[in-house]
Amino acid sequence: MNKTVFERGSAGHIRIHVLPTTRFKTFAVSLYAGIPLNEQTVTTTALTPFVLRRGTVSYPETIQFREQLEHLYGAGFGFDVYKRGNYQIVQFRMDTINDDFVSSDDSLLRKTFSFLGEVVTKPVMENGVFRNAYVSSERETVRKKLEAIINDKIRYAAERCMEEMFRNDPYRLHPLGQRKDLEGITSQSLYKAFQQWLQQANLDLYVVGDTTLAEVQKLVEQHFNIGRSASPQYVPAQSHLSGDDVRTVEEVLDVKQGKLNMGLRIPVTYGDERYAAALLYNGILGSYPHSKLFINVREKESLAYYAASRFDGHKGIISIQSGIEIANYQKALEIIKAQLGSLREGQISELEMSQTKAMIRNSLLEMQDSAFDMVAYDFNRVLSDRERPAEELLRQVEAITTEDVVEVANTVELDTIYFLTGKKEV
Repeated sequence: MNKTVFERGSAGHIRIHVLPTTRFKTFAVSLYAGIPLNEQTVTTTALTPFVLRRGTVSYPETIQFREQLEHLYGAGFGFDVYKRGNYQIVQFRMDTINDDFVSSDDSLLRKTFSFLGEVVTKPVMENGVFRNAYVSSERETVRKKLEAIINDKIRYAAERCMEEMFRNDPYRLHPLGQRKDLEGITSQSLYKAFQQWLQQANLDLYVVGDTTLAEVQKLVEQHFNIGRSASPQYVPAQSHLSGDDVRTVEEVLDVKQGKLNMGLRIPVTYGDERYAAALLYNGILGSYPHSKLFINVREKESLAYYAASRFDGHKGIISIQSGIEIANYQKALEIIKAQLGSLREGQISELEMSQTKAMIRNSLLEMQDSAFDMVAYDFNRVLSDRERPAEELLRQVEAITTEDVVEVANTVELDTIYFLTGKKEV
């Protein structure tokens, strides 16, 4: 595996991370803006990038905005809104071809920074605030996205399980906000929230491509004139075992297939020395086709249409998702619990260990082929304050023993069982 070394600096209270490389024909630029999940700000923060993508001072109409991307030789622009640990993250991305492969009079990297800087700092305005038509239109966009969750029952059940598990924690909030707050957001209130967000957010800007830290710092100074007075720092989430009895929640909707989801707490996060062992634990439990949930719940017992697990290393939780026949609820629950018990008791084969290590190794190696995947991996370091290069994690994974996995397995605590079931026939 090639060693990946980001050069780091700052400009204008924005942290800068640059990976100088000639491996790619493009520049990958990514800006992360993160603030703590909070009921008062979650919806305005989610709505903000949708409005920012509509127009800037130089390109006030959406069609002009898109035409400028075409002028940048078809540059890619996009954004995501999600949560990591206790933070709501807005990530902007741009993908621009390297100047060496086109005939351009001006640096395409400079033009990329000019465009992205204007998107973030110079939105089109009307009477000193956001353009009202854009705010109204994008409010509707976000509302439809939130309403669409109910139609995707797999996603809905996963969200509801986390809402119940973290009912007294901001982590219950959806990264796209709350529908009930959307109607009350005006052009004035959103612009005020946007200004506060720019000042208070953790800002991390990544560039992968044929450039230098010094060049990127200069471009940030020129095009990201935000006037910030401080550089906030992420505070990694501390995973806490509740010690409470397992809570069971049943919800009835008009569904034919039941969704059995489970939320588990694990006192291991990305910065923990046991992180590699937790990755192995989750992989053996339910991340891959050879995992216990897939083999025993889906294949052997034919109890589930799907059965898988996911480990959130920034919050210290493992979630289990399965789709089952409603009548098989009790049996499926018992067999899933049995898989958790088998891991605690060390019923792990050498094949399960070797296959899981191979899957994690392949994932880390494939990451080297994508600039944005390498950026996303490095951003874990920023969130957790733990330096863990991919090659180091690979060594740690290879060194994990069955005993290490069992040790982690015995720290996992079942917290919440959520069952989405259908209406009983009268």
